[in-house]
Amino acid sequence: MGILNKANLKKTIYYLKRNGFRKTISTLRERLEGCRQATYQWKPVSEEEKAVQRQRAAEGFSDVCFSIVVPTYHTPEKYLQEMISSVIKQTYPRWELILVDATEDREAEDREAENGETENKEAVDGKADDRKKSAVIDIGGNRVKRVAESYGDSRICYHHIPFNGGIAANTNQGIALVSGDYVGLLDHDDMLTENALYEMAARIEQERQNGVEPQILYSDEDKCNGEGTEFYDPNFKEKFNQDLLLSNNYICHFMVMKRELIQKLQFRREYDGAQDFDLVLRGVYEVLTGGQENQIVHIPAVLYHWRCHTGSTAENPQSKGYAYEAGKRAVQDFADRKGWKARAVDTEHLGFYRLEYQEDVFKMRPELAALGGPVVQAGKIVGGRMSKEGRVLYEGLPVSYSGYLHRAVLQQEAEALDLRNIAVREELWGLFEEVTGVPYMPLAGTGIFDPSVLPDGTDLRILGVKLGAAFRRRGYWLLYLPERRRKLQKGR
Repeated sequence: MGILNKANLKKTIYYLKRNGFRKTISTLRERLEGCRQATYQWKPVSEEEKAVQRQRAAEGFSDVCFSIVVPTYHTPEKYLQEMISSVIKQTYPRWELILVDATEDREAEDREAENGETENKEAVDGKADDRKKSAVIDIGGNRVKRVAESYGDSRICYHHIPFNGGIAANTNQGIALVSGDYVGLLDHDDMLTENALYEMAARIEQERQNGVEPQILYSDEDKCNGEGTEFYDPNFKEKFNQDLLLSNNYICHFMVMKRELIQKLQFRREYDGAQDFDLVLRGVYEVLTGGQENQIVHIPAVLYHWRCHTGSTAENPQSKGYAYEAGKRAVQDFADRKGWKARAVDTEHLGFYRLEYQEDVFKMRPELAALGGPVVQAGKIVGGRMSKEGRVLYEGLPVSYSGYLHRAVLQQEAEALDLRNIAVREELWGLFEEVTGVPYMPLAGTGIFDPSVLPDGTDLRILGVKLGAAFRRRGYWLLYLPERRRKLQKGR
């Protein structure tokens, strides 16, 4: 999608009001540069591969059953049909689709009006006119049922609820009805790729062979236009990263959760608008409390198309400001459950958060071995968070840019950190010396390691990777805080 469209103009104006002219210009420059790079093109699974998947499913490679819960309310008929069709076309057949419909039964209202069962005839006529005008936008409850039944598939279960209790309450009614092993959540105007459930089932079976029973699985996703013909803005996600999740609900779609877990947690009405985020955070809390981080599994494939149309959060984020406030409260709730003295605050990017710790982080979070931040030289990032292979994430990015999906400016766990900007838990200074060959000498008044004590010619990347691996082998985490920036002098 190009940068010059109505939705992006709205986002730019909103960003300008929140963050000022200078940051807005920098953000626009970054976006323009991104648009000049290689474009994304979603490629559906080939017919040959789909045939292989169907054959494997028919041979019973997995007996996992999925329950897909979809709350509907005033859903446009076109979107409803495309959503249902995306489930019908799944190459993996063991599923049920639970439609929980809160749309008013308009046909019943019309019959009452025709039979004179209302005292205010003029008011009824007015309602009828309004309904005719909105007929192209959404459909009444009975019509939703007829659309669902028109597929003639017994795996589709339609349930009408008498009133609209909000997204959380409506979805809970669907969750109570599921019978599958795992429960997936699908918005009423979005679509699954045809291989979505197959990939989930295949990964579950793979993990089970390794002795792991996954509790939460999630995939990559992208966005599509209102017509469902163009795909863009892919979200290629990381494996589970707790602190990145606390910055933003990067897990989002497509996610499935073990039935027992989701039925235990359910959605909370007070988090409407960010109910998925709140559910994920509480699910993660439950899994981590049990010490089973490997039960949270990422599938690196786009399995979900998030439809963008006028009024949707994806197309017009500021249309649901309450959702981002609810998201911040969900992050705060997680921190409070952990017993951290920290405050969740907004970043300059809508829907992205940061925890401001009120006390020493090491004191509150005993699982952390080290803290790190970006190393900056000539206005650009030259060090900071590294992969286990020593690749510097966000390397070369101007410090005024936020990077892909703003990840460069978000708090996140790391596999390794640059020794030029690292602070190590005091109890682990002995291990630090064992790995690096030098004692841990902090810069005066900072607690940050003084890299000048390292011998000349030290390969900082290799040493940082070795240290990170040593920490992680002992069960510790490393935390990257982008706000803890260290600027190098020119020529160093």
